[in-house]
Amino acid sequence: MFPPERIKKILSEPNNLTMFRMAAAPIIVLLLLIPNQFTTFMAALFFSAAAITDYLDGFFARRNGMVSNLGKIMDPVADKLLVSSTFIMLASLAWIPAWLVCIIIGRELAVTGLRNVIAENNMDVSASELGKYKTGFQIAAIIPLLIHFPYFGISFNGIGMFFLWGALILTIWSGVDYFVRFRNLLQ
Repeated sequence: MFPPERIKKILSEPNNLTMFRMAAAPIIVLLLLIPNQFTTFMAALFFSAAAITDYLDGFFARRNGMVSNLGKIMDPVADKLLVSSTFIMLASLAWIPAWLVCIIIGRELAVTGLRNVIAENNMDVSASELGKYKTGFQIAAIIPLLIHFPYFGISFNGIGMFFLWGALILTIWSGVDYFVRFRNLLQ
């Protein structure tokens, strides 16, 4: 086993946290291939842990002066891989509408392309406040949607759908906001 100080060092390295997020995506996919109360709960735990690393990797990178080009590139890739693969699996189980997933993933791809254009023009490509709210709503939707089954009389699917509609609104709004703010670069 790893000694506690080694584990702390591994968990405080931003790029390790980003790689964990990328590794969590196929684990979640595998768990959802056989959906039952145990596997969906485990998928929700993995997703929750991975979502927490999204915050922690940026926090540690800024606090410890460990911001790297690899991190700047891989962090959004890890986010999109985790969220997109989870949404696709939820749609494949018919737990959420596939058209909604298409809109969310389409926006992610379009904004990623725009962010590449923005970066090529040496402009700031950091996420907007709307984008951060969108991510928060997506995470708040995915966790109960993954749990799916009712526990203690609580409809986790209903809770997830509530946040998913909010995420859809913020997804469209933040996508339009990105393109409006940077439309001059596209001309």
